[in-house]
Amino acid sequence: MDSDKIVPLNNDSRRCVVFHTDSDDYRCLVILTVKRATGTFSLIGCVFMLFVIWLLRRYHSLAQKMICSLTVAAFFDSVAYVMGDSHPEGSLCSFQAWWLTYFDWSALAWVCLITVNLYLNLVKEMSTTRYQLLYHMIAWGVPLVMAFLPLFFGCYGPAGAWCWITDDHIAWRFGIWYVPLFTLIFLMICCYTRIIYVANERMQSWFGTFNPERERRKVSLAEEIKPLKWYPSVYLLVSLFPLINRLHNAFYPQDPIFFLTLLHVLSAPLHGLANAFVFGLDRDMWSQLTPTGIQVALQSRLCDSTRIGEYHPGAVRYTKADLGDFSEDDDDDTNVLFFSPDMTLKDRGP
Repeated sequence: MDSDKIVPLNNDSRRCVVFHTDSDDYRCLVILTVKRATGTFSLIGCVFMLFVIWLLRRYHSLAQKMICSLTVAAFFDSVAYVMGDSHPEGSLCSFQAWWLTYFDWSALAWVCLITVNLYLNLVKEMSTTRYQLLYHMIAWGVPLVMAFLPLFFGCYGPAGAWCWITDDHIAWRFGIWYVPLFTLIFLMICCYTRIIYVANERMQSWFGTFNPERERRKVSLAEEIKPLKWYPSVYLLVSLFPLINRLHNAFYPQDPIFFLTLLHVLSAPLHGLANAFVFGLDRDMWSQLTPTGIQVALQSRLCDSTRIGEYHPGAVRYTKADLGDFSEDDDDDTNVLFFSPDMTLKDRGP
């Protein structure tokens, strides 16, 4: 055995890829802990939303189904942020990057489609039920394209606290995510501005005699718009610090700033929790989530013993029409089915 040959150890898995230092760097430990914590909070928020949707059966209308789909996408997006440590370059890292890109895009697509659906319903006064399949094709199909493009061109790898598009592919980062993200946020804000303007105009133009149905529609319209208008604002807030940090990475890829990275990992994984916050703005939902309301809803979901059985009528007897002859024999068990001019049913008396 040649003792002069020294086999170098591969320490890539022990290095902190966030700050390019050893894995025991306190900064790296703080960043990874915060990343897991915020991802876990988002995961809990999504589970809460899915539980409430199931408990209160909020999945019948198209808008409710779209919010449920958004929650599912945000749930799997949160899973990506709690995936272990920061991985070195490899297949596991590429999978995490693909997963993150896909569900980030899917959640964003559902927020955009919820905005479009509300715009078509309110401003254009269109029924959008027939678009349900198209919405699913867009929200699950377009993210596939956006997630696979960087994979095919080898752009995925270590990118800070998680795997994503690497520092060597800055144009891909902004072309695949940040430019479309802020463009769509701006368009959504414009849509909601128009929606709120039209809604206010219609509520002020409804005048005349009191109409209960019209008043109900006004209240329903205001309640529907109120929580949904916060989705673009929430996405804008949780995306600002990641954008600032990625811009700094673009100019100084080898010199990450701890404070900017910390703000990045504090905000980026919060999509699920932010959606839960918007979901929680529904006052009607909280009025049903009282201890008694939850107990009744759980009994309805888990202990519903209602059965639909076949109705077996008793014997039906018809008698000839004789208005002057009323029999006193009312002890037989007969049922009334219908009446025709040429026959009368036996009068059973009081």
